[in-house]
Amino acid sequence: MMNGHDQSETILEVKNLKKFFPIRRGFLQRVVGEVRAVDDVSFTIKRGETLSLVGESGCGKTTTSRCIMRALTPTEGDVLFRLESGETFNMATQPKRQLRGLRRHIQMIFQDPFSSLNPRMTLFDIIGEPLLVNGVKSHDERTDRVSELLTLVGLRPEHMQRFPHAFSGGQRQRVGIARALALNPSLIVADEPVSALDVSVQAQILNLMLDLQDQLGLTYLFVAHDLSVVKHISDRVAVMYVGKIVEVAETKKLFDFPKHPYTEALLSAVPKPDPRLRSERIVLEGDVADPANPPSGCYFHPRCPYVIDRCKAETPPLREVEGGQLVACHRAEELTLKGVSVN
Repeated sequence: MMNGHDQSETILEVKNLKKFFPIRRGFLQRVVGEVRAVDDVSFTIKRGETLSLVGESGCGKTTTSRCIMRALTPTEGDVLFRLESGETFNMATQPKRQLRGLRRHIQMIFQDPFSSLNPRMTLFDIIGEPLLVNGVKSHDERTDRVSELLTLVGLRPEHMQRFPHAFSGGQRQRVGIARALALNPSLIVADEPVSALDVSVQAQILNLMLDLQDQLGLTYLFVAHDLSVVKHISDRVAVMYVGKIVEVAETKKLFDFPKHPYTEALLSAVPKPDPRLRSERIVLEGDVADPANPPSGCYFHPRCPYVIDRCKAETPPLREVEGGQLVACHRAEELTLKGVSVN
C-alpha cells in the first residue's frame, strides 16, 4: 500500500476542525441551536498513505470531507494542505478565488456514480471538463489525455463518445475516478466510493484504487461506514462518532486490538466466514446521540456497555495509549476489547 515516497512528510493536517449548522425556528428564523456535525476533529495524513474515516451514517464523516475540499466552509479550525513543493495552504481560510488553483491538487470521488455524472455529457466531456477549465484548450490534447485516463482505469478509449447511461455502476465509478485523476492530483478524497455498488464490483474498484495509488503515488482519504471495506485498502483507520474522532490506529492494530467500545461494536458487525462466530455481534442499545443535543461527558456513554460515572461527567480527550494508538476513552487502559483478526 505505502509506496516509495518519503513517509515522514505530512500532506494534510486537520486541526480542531468544527462545522456547526444553525437550527432556525419560527417566522423570523431565529437561531435556536446548532447541529455539531463536526466537533473538534484533528488528524494527519502522510504522503502516499490511505487513511480511512469510518463511522455510522450521520457521524459527520462526509461533512469532514466536504470541509477539507472547502465545499463547505468550516466554522472553526485549520485544514493545512502541503504541495509537493513544500508550500502549505490553509484550505479552511483560503480566499475563494485562490481555491481553484489548489483544487487541482485535491480531487474527490463521489459516492453515487449514477448522480455524480451528467447524463447529457459524453465520457469525453465529463473527463475532459477539468482539463478545459484548467486551460487545456486544444481538442487533440484533451482527446489524448482522456484516452490515456480511460485506459488507466480499465475502460476502452473508443467509448469516449458514449453517454453514462451506456455503462454499469462499476464502469461509471471508473469514469468518476478518471475524472478525479485528470489534473494529476496528489490527494484524493473518496466519499463512500463503493457503497452504491454490488459487492462483486466493490473489490474491483478497491483493487483499481490500490493499483493507481502505486502507479501514481496518490494519497487517499477514504470515507466509509463499513469496516470490512476499509481493512484491505487502509494504512490507518480513524473511527468517528457523533462529530468526534474516538480512535485512530494502524489498520491491523485497530482490527486486532480495538481500544474504544464503539470500535469494538463496529468490528463485531464485520462479516465472518465461520458461522460459530456470527452470534458474537454486539448490538448497541439506544440511538446514536443527537449532534444538536449531545449528551454530557463522552458522547458514547448512553450506549456503552462499559460506562462508569466518570464517562457521564467528563469528556475524554483523544490521547495516545500504547503503540501509537489514539483513543478517546477514560477506560482504554483497563478494558480488553474484542477485535477481529485481519488475515
